[in-house]
Order: sequence, then C-alpha cells, then structure tokens
Amino acid sequence: MKSLLSIFICLTCLGSFAQTRLSDSLQSVIDHPQISGQEKAVLLNRLAEFYRVNKEYAKAINTARKSISLSSGIKNYTEATKAYLVLLNSRISAQELSNIKPLSDTLVLTANKANAPVALAYAYYGQALLFKVLEHPETVLKYCQMALTSLEKQHDPYIAAKVYYQLYAVNSNWNNGDQAYHYASLATENALNTTDYTLLSNCYNAMSTAYEYKYEAHHQQEALDSILYFLNKSEQLYTRYPGQLNNYAYAITCINIASYYQRFASPTDSKAQGIYYANTARAVLRDAPNSQEVIASSLGILSEYARRDGKDREVEHYLLEAYEVMLTQQSPYYYTMINVTKGLAAFYEGQRDYKNALKFQQLVNEYSSKNFDQQKALKAQKLEIEYQTEKANNELRFLKEREKSQQQKNFLYTCIAIASSLLLFFLFRSYHFRLRYSLQREKQLELEKQDSELQLKLEKEEQARLKAEQQLLEVQQQQLKKEVMANALQLEHKNQMLYNLKDKLAGGDEVNIKKILKEEMILDNDFEQAKLQIQQVHVDFFQLLNERAQRKLTLLDLKLCAYVYLQMDTRQIAQLMHVEAKSVRMSRYRIKQKLGLDKDEDLNAFLQSLNENIRGNRTTES
Repeated sequence: MKSLLSIFICLTCLGSFAQTRLSDSLQSVIDHPQISGQEKAVLLNRLAEFYRVNKEYAKAINTARKSISLSSGIKNYTEATKAYLVLLNSRISAQELSNIKPLSDTLVLTANKANAPVALAYAYYGQALLFKVLEHPETVLKYCQMALTSLEKQHDPYIAAKVYYQLYAVNSNWNNGDQAYHYASLATENALNTTDYTLLSNCYNAMSTAYEYKYEAHHQQEALDSILYFLNKSEQLYTRYPGQLNNYAYAITCINIASYYQRFASPTDSKAQGIYYANTARAVLRDAPNSQEVIASSLGILSEYARRDGKDREVEHYLLEAYEVMLTQQSPYYYTMINVTKGLAAFYEGQRDYKNALKFQQLVNEYSSKNFDQQKALKAQKLEIEYQTEKANNELRFLKEREKSQQQKNFLYTCIAIASSLLLFFLFRSYHFRLRYSLQREKQLELEKQDSELQLKLEKEEQARLKAEQQLLEVQQQQLKKEVMANALQLEHKNQMLYNLKDKLAGGDEVNIKKILKEEMILDNDFEQAKLQIQQVHVDFFQLLNERAQRKLTLLDLKLCAYVYLQMDTRQIAQLMHVEAKSVRMSRYRIKQKLGLDKDEDLNAFLQSLNENIRGNRTTES
C-alpha cells in the first residue's frame, strides 16, 4: 500500500508541476512586451478562469480585475464581459455574496456596451449563476434560455456548454432524469468543440450522473456500463492532455469512480479499484488549496472499505485523518464536517468507547449549530441580495412607469400641439382659399377679356386670310392668263414656222421638210420626255426643288432646271427654248436666287448633289 501511495504522490507532483507550468506559461506570455492588448485580455481571462477552477479565488479575482481594466481601456467590451463573469463566478465560489448583485448588474451593462450576441449570452449566464445562489431555479432556466437565444445569432461552444450544464444541474436537482440526460448531452457536444478539458471533464461526469438516473429508473446493465464509460472518458483526459486538465476536476472524477465501484460493483471486483481511485484523489490534491472536502470524501470511501473488511483501526485512522483535514480548512464546510464527526461518533459508539462517542456527538451538535448559523448568515446575505434585486426591480419598474407617464404626457402635449397646428393650418388655409378664390376670379375675368380680344383677333385674321386667298386667286388667274398667252405665243410660233415653210415651198427654195419636222417634234417633246425621264428615275426631284424654292419656281424654271440637270449647255438650252443665250443665263441667275444659292455656287453642281441626296436617302431607307 505504501508503494502504491508513493507512486500516487509522484504522479501528483508531476500533475501539480504541469498545472503550475501552465499558469506560469500563461503569465510569461502575458508579460511579453510584444503581445497586443487584445491577445493579453484573452489570456488574462483564461488565466483567471484557471485560478478559479483551482479554487485560488484571490488570484482569480485579481487577474479578472486586470483583464477588466485592460479590456475596458481598449474598448473590447466582449472580453470585459467575460472577465466580469469570471469575477462574479469567483465571488460566488468563494461565498463572498455581499457584492455579487452590483457585480451582476455591471456585467449586464458591459455586455450591452459590447452590443454583441455572445456578450449578452455571457451576461445572461451570469444572471443564471446569481439566481442559482438565490435558489430560484425557474429564473435560472429563464436566463439560460435567453442566453441560448442570443447564441443562435453568434454561436460560442464554450459558453453554450456552460449554459447547458446549468440546465442539466437544475433538472438533476429536480430528479428529472430525461431532461438531465438531454442537457448533459448538449453540454458535452459543445464542450467537445472547445479546448477546455476541465469543462469537458465536468460534462462527462454529468453524463455519468444522467445514466445513473436511467439505471435507477429501469435497472438496465447498459445504463450501468454507460456510467463507468463516461467516468473513464473523464479520467482519460488527465493523461491524454497533461497539464491542461484541472487537478481538482480530475480528483472529483476519481472520487466518482471510487464511489461507483463501492456502490455498484461486486465486493471482490470493486475493492482494489475503489481504493486505487480514492487514494489517487488524495494524492492529486495533496497541498492543493481548498481541497479538504474532496480529500475528506476519499478518506470516507477508504474508511467504508475498511469497515467492510472489519479493520476497525483503519476505519478510525481514516475518519480521524478526514477530521484533521477538515480542521485545516480556513472556512470549514460544516456539512462535510458534520458527516465526518457523525461517522466518528457512530464508530466509537460501536466500539463502546462512549467517552469519544460523546465527544464527537457534541462536535456534531456544535458543527450543526455552526452550520445553522452559517446557513442563516448565507440566507441573510441571499435575502439582502433579493432585497437589492427587488429594490432595483421596483426602481426600474418605477422608472418605467414614470417614463410611461411621461410618454403619455408627451403624447397628450403632442396631440394638443397637433390639434392647435391643425386649427391654425385650417384658418390659414381658409384665408388662403378665399384669397386664392379672389385671385382666381380676377384671373378668370382677365382670361375672359383676353378670350374676347383673341376672338376679335381671330376674326380679323380670318378676314385677312380670306382676303389673302382672294388675292391668291387673282394671282392664279393672272398666271393662267400668262400661261394662255404663252401657249398662244407658242401656237403663233408654230403657225409662223408653217407660213415660213409655205413661203419657202412657194418660192421654190430647197427645204428639208423631214429635218424641220423632226426638229419641231424634238422641241415639242423634249421637255415632256426629259421631265418623264427624271420623274421615273427620281420621283422627288421637282418636289424637292419646289420645297427648296418655297414654291417660287415657274414651269419654265422647272423646264430650264431639267435641261441643266441633263447637262445641256446654254446654247443647246437656248435653241430648245427658242430664246437667246443671254435670256437663259438670266433665267439661271433668277433660279439660283429662288433656290437661295450664292452667285458663286454652280447650279449644275447643286442639282447633281440634290440627285445624290435623293439616292442616299433611298439607300438608307432600304
């Protein structure tokens, strides 16, 4: 047994060294000059939590305060929220309950500053811890559900595992096995996604407890095997991740395994394993602060095995050692102390050592009284916290009611202001309407006057138009007269040509009748043929000419333009039109003026370009 114990002590020293090395390594990284403020805040929170789970509450509180100061200075309110949560949890674990209510309020305010769902989840978890202390499980459930709702927007497996663990704890206290198993499973699932192996160890222990509920309900071997399976998984974390699992958590696992073998395994199979794990728990926590309860529990398990074997001296030794261990605790946990002294009183009574039995029974009474006083003091602190909470809630309710009343007053004042504004607006609109009606009436009269003047003007314009049409008819009549005269002259020319031809024939002159007739026929048909040819090739030619000249071109002008377009020279045109070349040149000049051409512009080039434009437009359309 001594050799086994020495091995356990060596293992414990190695474990303690690893734990110390982890805290020292974290501190060395924190003290590095090149580390950023953001990284330092994260590491300080991790170190503070490490101290808390190791029950080094003073160090945990001091480190958390450093993180709060640093995080607030760099406005990283999410890390500040996490630091406030570690500080709150450390105060609760150390049973320093006097200031936890203001601390929880500050935690919520800091989370609201962070304006991040994960920060709110940490704050709601802190509120759940507060009401767990106040023994209000329904409120604990409410805040846990609020935390989970926030985590739906921004997931964090670490805080999710802690929230689910609290839900497991509440349902476990209610002996609700199914719900305890459900939340323990969710806590384990989230803890597996973190690197906090102490948290994962706690979740494995929760799973073993959940299967214990199943076993008690149905007494199935599968559930019993699952209890040991999860306890073994929790134990394996200590060797798989050396230095990363808290010694205290490992010792709790060892106690639970020893208790399992003591309660459920057969005596022959359970004794060696039970003793091994009870001694391991003692060895791991040797010289560890605030570990007296776990060590006393391990000694209690050892005393029970000794009692079963009838080894009274070992029973006495283990119980007295447990009592001595509990006496070293600065603030004794009286519940454990009562159990130890009861065990000693019962042992000595069984040994008929009534003196010692009386002594320890008196200690039982003394510790019971002290436990009652302690619980009364804690109850008073809880009542004070509840009073502060209720007072804060009443103040908040009063502020809300006052705000609501002020809102109602503001609403009433707003309604009065709106009604006054509407009345003023109505009066203004009424005045404005009457003014506008007067202006519109005046404007309407002005418009009627203008309509009368316009009607009079239109009548005058109509008379002028009729007069212009009459003048146009007169001009057209004069033009017709001119055309009749021109046709008469052309006919006289024909007659004169015939008389000349007759005289030549009568005088016996040689006459080429065919040539004369041919020339006359060409003269008669030339224009019509040329015009027909141009219209067949370019239908819009004469129309464009008239539009350019604004309908100022005469029939003779169009005829001359046709000859020019056919690229005839002045002599040819003069012969065809039976006029002198000078007349042709004068006519070309007048046509250029009508077409708006400069005196230097060539009429032939203009007509050819007009032809090209016609072709270009047709090509574009096609």
